[in-house]
Amino acid sequence: MTSWFFDSSHEQPLTSAAHQASQQFQIRAATPTDLTAISQIIAESFHSQTGFWGWAFPLLRLGIYEDFRNRLSSPAPHHICLVAVDTTITGANNLVGTVELGLRFQDSWKQNGKSFLYLSNLAVDQKYRRNGVASKLLLSCETLCQEWGFKDLYLHVLEDNHQARQLYFKLGYKMYKVESNWNLFFLQRSRQIFLHKHLNFDSSD
Repeated sequence: MTSWFFDSSHEQPLTSAAHQASQQFQIRAATPTDLTAISQIIAESFHSQTGFWGWAFPLLRLGIYEDFRNRLSSPAPHHICLVAVDTTITGANNLVGTVELGLRFQDSWKQNGKSFLYLSNLAVDQKYRRNGVASKLLLSCETLCQEWGFKDLYLHVLEDNHQARQLYFKLGYKMYKVESNWNLFFLQRSRQIFLHKHLNFDSSD
């Protein structure tokens, strides 16, 4: 696995100027010591802790932890989990976001045919949203995509997740197709949109 480290300051947040000047984030590859924080952030981002399914939250978080532990212990080629860390004094190197980048195949049951890089599990701690963390993670994935020799990135987003869709469109992702699933219709769940971005790298770099 390529060893690398991104040092980045955040984009324009919806916070005070003083807070904006003091806050910085670093993007790096995840390590086993990050697993607890990663599973907590992803669980909070995609699962409710209240209502009917609130009782299952600890089990869902444990399942996420084990999935990531297995992937980190046996990394596949062209797969990485990135984390964003708050490096300010008040942040105390607090992990605030994560994303996965991995190789997928058109036929998910057979590792042959055309392969592509796929983004998944993009999640940011609620206290750090709208501070550019997600953008930094996504742009870091683009850098890795270039290092690995790929020029296209793909991801799924829920149709009703308007904030995420706005971010992806702002960064140049375009709609590839809308996933049709009758189960989602009967369960009254939002459809998934498959997004694509073609990366135009300068050949002189």
